[in-house]
Amino acid sequence: MLMKTCTPSSVLLVCLGNICRSPTAEEVFRQQAAIAGLSIKVDSAGTGDWHIGHKPDERAQRHAKAHGYKINKLIARQVNNDDFRNFDLILAMDAQNLADLQALKNSLADTENSMAKLALFSEEDPTYGGDDIPDPYKGDADAFEEVIERIESSAQAWIESWKAC
Repeated sequence: MLMKTCTPSSVLLVCLGNICRSPTAEEVFRQQAAIAGLSIKVDSAGTGDWHIGHKPDERAQRHAKAHGYKINKLIARQVNNDDFRNFDLILAMDAQNLADLQALKNSLADTENSMAKLALFSEEDPTYGGDDIPDPYKGDADAFEEVIERIESSAQAWIESWKAC
C-alpha cells in the first residue's frame, strides 16, 4: 500500500545500527531534497544501541564517497521516544526495523495524530517498492553498491511523490 503524504518538514531514516544504511540514506536524502528545492530536516538513527557514538562503517563511507556523498562526520545514535514527536515521518530500511519502530511507537502514551508516521523506506519506489534495503554489514563491496543504488532510487521516489502532492 503506497503512503501518500505531502512534503514532511522532517524525516528520520532508521536501520539497525546506524552505521551503514541509514547514515548513507541520510546524506542521499539530504542532497536529493536540496536539489529538488525541498526544505526538510533529515536525520538518521538505529534501533540497536551497540554503535552509539561511532562514525559510519569505513566501507559505507568509502562507497558513499565514491558516489559523491560524505558521511564521515555523521555519528550513530539510537532511536528515542522523542523522535516519534519530533519527526513527521520515520522511514525504516527493512521490515524488522519497521516492526520494532511500530512496537516502540505503540508503547508511547501519545495519540497517533501527534506522532510520526512510519513507513518502509522503499514504500514509494516503483522499482523496489516493499523490499527491504539489505544490510551490507556482513557483505562485500557489491552489497554496499546495491545499498546505494536502492537508497538513491527510494529517496527519489519519496521526493517525486511529495512534489506531486
